[in-house]
Amino acid sequence: MQSWSMLRSIQTSDRVKQHQLSRGTTRRILRFAAPYRRDIVVFLVTVVFDAGIGVATPLLAGHVVNAITGGGHGAAALVIKLAIAIALLAVVDAFLSLAQRWYSARIGEGIILNLRTRVYDHVQRMPLQFFTRTQTGALISRLNNDVVGAQRAFTSTLSGVVSNVIQLVLTAAVMFSLSWPITVLSLALLPLFIIPARRVGKRLADITRESYNLDAKMNATMTERFNVSGALLVKLFGRPDTEAAKFGERAERVRDIGVQQAMFSRTFFVAMLLVASLAQALTYGLGGWLAVTGSVTAGTVVTLALLLTRLYGPLTALSNVRVDVMSALVSFDRVFEVLDLKPGIDEKPDAVPVPAGSGRVEFRDVHFRYPSADEVSLATLEDVATLDRTEHAPVLKGVSFTVEPGQMVALVGPSGAGKSTTSMLLPRVYDVTSGAVLVGGVDVRDATLDSLRDTVGVVTQDSHLFHETIAENLRYAKPGATDDEMWEALRGAQVADLVRTLPDGLDTVVGERGYRFSGGEKQRIAIARLLLKHPSIVILDEATAHLDSESEAAVQRALAVALRGRTALVIAHRLSTVRDADQILVLDQGRIVERGRHEELVAAGGLYSELYRTQFAAASPAAAPTPFADEVEIVTVPAGTVEP
Repeated sequence: MQSWSMLRSIQTSDRVKQHQLSRGTTRRILRFAAPYRRDIVVFLVTVVFDAGIGVATPLLAGHVVNAITGGGHGAAALVIKLAIAIALLAVVDAFLSLAQRWYSARIGEGIILNLRTRVYDHVQRMPLQFFTRTQTGALISRLNNDVVGAQRAFTSTLSGVVSNVIQLVLTAAVMFSLSWPITVLSLALLPLFIIPARRVGKRLADITRESYNLDAKMNATMTERFNVSGALLVKLFGRPDTEAAKFGERAERVRDIGVQQAMFSRTFFVAMLLVASLAQALTYGLGGWLAVTGSVTAGTVVTLALLLTRLYGPLTALSNVRVDVMSALVSFDRVFEVLDLKPGIDEKPDAVPVPAGSGRVEFRDVHFRYPSADEVSLATLEDVATLDRTEHAPVLKGVSFTVEPGQMVALVGPSGAGKSTTSMLLPRVYDVTSGAVLVGGVDVRDATLDSLRDTVGVVTQDSHLFHETIAENLRYAKPGATDDEMWEALRGAQVADLVRTLPDGLDTVVGERGYRFSGGEKQRIAIARLLLKHPSIVILDEATAHLDSESEAAVQRALAVALRGRTALVIAHRLSTVRDADQILVLDQGRIVERGRHEELVAAGGLYSELYRTQFAAASPAAAPTPFADEVEIVTVPAGTVEP
């Protein structure tokens, strides 16, 4: 095990040395370790005693040999006493080993717990754009591989360094005191092991890196092909034979690399044993000759031979201690990189709750631009050399409007006009660049996040359901909801009858992203989740997009219940319900260019009128296509009225 650890440190040497540590990383690690300082001290004490026993046992073995060869009165009793002492040391060593493992596990698992929970909590608070830019696999790796690597700093690396240093110093001191010629000759073979080992390590690093890359590509392929959307695409357009052949080529190369890794590792291990055995043979040869001539005792030769086996391991391990320590520091540094990213949304210390039942919404001269990559992401999480520092153009430019309690407002405009962005500023998915968004007279940036989430509910065009039961998905909106409350919400969403027909009812697992249900059924479950939350403000972001007529009608009936008596901000493709909106806002290039009711805007002959004519012209088989036919993305605010 020790030889493999050394080889692993050699093979990661180049990669570790290329990583530039952030300033203050060591101080942050020490602060992070502060809660475990007592455990670390006890752990190190057990390591020190264990190293001492490792040197004491060969010394006692040498005395046993001397007692046997020396003979004389009391030799037998002395041998028995020494044997008992060796046995007692073995027992103590066993208990120390268990104590080391317990403290190591306690420290390591505690650090893993703290790091993972802190990173997970921090990532949850990152802006949405962070997730659109970041590779999910790279982020998960920080929570798994790097956290475990950081934990290793306080277990295997720390204990290994302390134990090896103490064992090396004690062993070398004892060996030189017993016979310096034998000790020097024994160590002469060490370069014959270290130099080839480094070459083997470099070659192993190359093939290991290739193996990681191939594994990553295979994992990416499997992830894409094995989710529901990917599997459907492969079935519709894929070429199974080609897919299997391409995957098989990579898998074969991974197999070949695995064989090479096994042989390199075994070669390394055998080489270490061989050199150590040769050094031990030299010790027996020179030591035996000196013992025969009377220069040293037979017990001394045995002691030196036994100590030699405890010398090569620490020497080889400590020759790479810098890499071991740097590997642990790099893991901590990579975790700290994520923790140092500024969360997009923070709650102020003096935040105030939004007044209960607040339904008034006001946008005051709102400007907004999306943050640049260097503001929200890391190059290592995007797998790019450097982050794009280009500042995005403003998406919203001076948007102002008011929605009174109970009103329904439609956001209308071509794609990219800023409709969805406008709606996402209300629940603080993003914060305004300048201006203000108010709910119940409170700036959302001054409101507590819990009260804002309780006040605002959102249903998007592709409402996400977790791979859990219907009940668990519903309770995500209200953790303490009773079964009666959930059934009431399902009835309001026009989906209770469907759920009752399922064998497991509320305990039915919805499948990944809810794919066990049709689009309309999934949307109605999402609406039930919103009803359970009981918000006073509802945002519908194209909630009926991509649904067939029957599903749309069912969802519209559910929306009629969801919107009843609530303030609504609705974005939708269907213009058939725009007539019912209390106000229609027409956005174009981040500005409100028109506002009013349906009849007024149609009569005005502006952009809204053009979009309206385009949609209804496209609906007529005889109508000729218009230039806007492919661009229309209409935002609608139905007041709960369901169009037939």
